[in-house]
Amino acid sequence: MKANGMIKRLLMKKTPTYPTDIGVYKDTGFQGYEPEGVKTFQPQKKPKGKELTPEQQEQNRLISSIRIVIEHIIAGMKRCRIVKDLFRNTKEKYDDLVMEIACALHNFRVDCRQA
Repeated sequence: MKANGMIKRLLMKKTPTYPTDIGVYKDTGFQGYEPEGVKTFQPQKKPKGKELTPEQQEQNRLISSIRIVIEHIIAGMKRCRIVKDLFRNTKEKYDDLVMEIACALHNFRVDCRQA
């Protein structure tokens, strides 16, 4: 949970650019983060003392089924401990390179599993 707050603060400060006409599936830790030109999807919370409608429940199920795939991908990248541990290398762009390598290793594992 603490990491989500840190990531949200970084996103608010740096304002990354996104391709046009894409959707961002976010969890409840990113409430209030609405980048321009992007459609965001977030599960709806149950109102206090009320229930969600069947349509809202179905929409939450759909969003959750997409989010679980994303969470599994993130967990696959975190198998490389350098991604989840504190990264102390301060040279320019090394943190991005480490993430790219972790993503490539995850994709390689997935490709080898399917072959």
